[in-house]
Amino acid sequence: MAHTYASNPIHCVFSAKGRCPPIPAARTTELHAYLGGIARGEGFSLMAAGGTANHVHLLVALPATCSLAHAVQKLKGSASRWMGDGFSWHEGYGAFSVSPSQVEAVKGYIQNQEEHHRERDFEQELVALLRNCGIAYDERYVFGRSEMALSLRDSSGSEIAADPTLKRGANKQCACGAIAPVSA
Repeated sequence: MAHTYASNPIHCVFSAKGRCPPIPAARTTELHAYLGGIARGEGFSLMAAGGTANHVHLLVALPATCSLAHAVQKLKGSASRWMGDGFSWHEGYGAFSVSPSQVEAVKGYIQNQEEHHRERDFEQELVALLRNCGIAYDERYVFGRSEMALSLRDSSGSEIAADPTLKRGANKQCACGAIAPVSA
């Protein structure tokens, strides 16, 4: 085959350091536009942007030549400098593959973040995304607070051994399941 073809829509989530609300509502639209410009300049597409005052959701389409880590590093680094002194993003990010059949549903979810956060906070949302996408996680490190360490959890939230060979869960339409309401 003479060409490389790829469809890589990724739902990325990252938060402001400490998740205190440092993103002023008046700058949100400008921030999303700025992130779109960074994406174009780096050779990938920003399909949707949303979030609240303390975190951002992005739906990006990555070409085969651009790694996810590179894309997120460019987005976070450039946006942090653009926001100005005293602003920084929390270390790390969440990234969830999106089936092409679920792109429109994920766009809607991203664009309606304010509504979604009337019912749950960012931490609840991120844990739901991790669980619903079958990603094993360690509570000590998800939010950078190792003193709150409780245990290593599997994709269903069940405690697992401290040093397991991590297995990914069956990814049943991750994007669709990831945006389902959290049951307490």
